[in-house]
Amino acid sequence: METVTKLTNDLVASYAQFGGINHLDGKNLPSKRAITAITQDLLRLLFPGFFDEKLIHSSEIKVKTAALLDSVFGDLEDEIRKSLEYQPPAGLTKKEIHQAAHKLTVDFLGGLPCIREVLQTDVEAAFNGDPAAASKEEIIVSYPFIEAISVQRLAHELYLKNVALIPRIMSEWAHARTGMDLHPGAKIGSHFFVDHCTGTVVGETAIIGNHVKLYHGVTLGAKSTAAGQLLRGKKRHPTIEDRVTIYPGATILGGETIIGAGSTIGGNVFIMDSVQPNSLVIYDGLDMRVLSKNDKNGALDFQI
Repeated sequence: METVTKLTNDLVASYAQFGGINHLDGKNLPSKRAITAITQDLLRLLFPGFFDEKLIHSSEIKVKTAALLDSVFGDLEDEIRKSLEYQPPAGLTKKEIHQAAHKLTVDFLGGLPCIREVLQTDVEAAFNGDPAAASKEEIIVSYPFIEAISVQRLAHELYLKNVALIPRIMSEWAHARTGMDLHPGAKIGSHFFVDHCTGTVVGETAIIGNHVKLYHGVTLGAKSTAAGQLLRGKKRHPTIEDRVTIYPGATILGGETIIGAGSTIGGNVFIMDSVQPNSLVIYDGLDMRVLSKNDKNGALDFQI
């Protein structure tokens, strides 16, 4: 017992000494465990029948959906309220914070049909872009990409509503499960697909257009974060325009960097400058070359 007492005293003393990593006597933070459970239920709402243990018949879908929505609504409203109490909008009273949490929850859940509409295009892009895919059902139940992009699209809506902590908890849960790090702040268009997922990173201020395909190990990052918090709110990550394909290991950095529409970025290239539309960027083992797809003279295969 004396050993436990000493260990306790030493640990409590460290709480006083290293206070920056305590959260004592403050606001009740959103629960990681609760948000994980909510995220899993949201996936069930987005893909009915795919993330459930038992088959759902169409005759019972309305009752099942209402029951699940009711559960998610209450749990999510509680977590959003905690988030607003942790980082309250200016001038709101406690009563107004409760009202704001309710409205945010209603607005967020009301947007699920729109998120489903975009996710359908992502599933189509994955199926059309991967000859190894046997069916769309296989993609939904087994591809880590679907979980990653679904959670990102959910978290992005909360991010846009300035809900603190929860979007990042959601996206980091998906990151741990899928190996792909999609920041909830990234703006991602329709028909998006990341093949294999592992090691792909998309930063907070990245903008990705429609019909974009990435592979594993791609980084859409910042040129430098040495300035730390002074960079908050600034465009740090690249813009990828429509119909761009980026192959494995490519690194594209910088908030002013734009990859023009219709371009193909080869594997293992390192880019910090903008690329014109319809370009082919390759690394031949010695140098990086930027070629135009409009000039098809020579033996180069532009259908990489």
